[in-house]
Amino acid sequence: MGKNQHVVKHQEGWAVKGAGNEKATKVTSTQKEAIEAAREIAINQRSEVVIHGRDGKIRDKDSYGNDPFPPKDKKH
Repeated sequence: MGKNQHVVKHQEGWAVKGAGNEKATKVTSTQKEAIEAAREIAINQRSEVVIHGRDGKIRDKDSYGNDPFPPKDKKH
């Protein structure tokens, strides 16, 4: 299992950062673009996407790990 990917506010828009990394993997102009990029990485690494709001608090999570019985996604 790889590092969880965090979507966080960045001075140039939004950033995708691997857990524990100081440097952003990718910087985008919108949160939606950052979530899409984080999702692709998380699928490859079988990890989670952790989405932070503008205030820095976690507002959502999506798991792309190997759980054979993941919780049902009620958002979609």
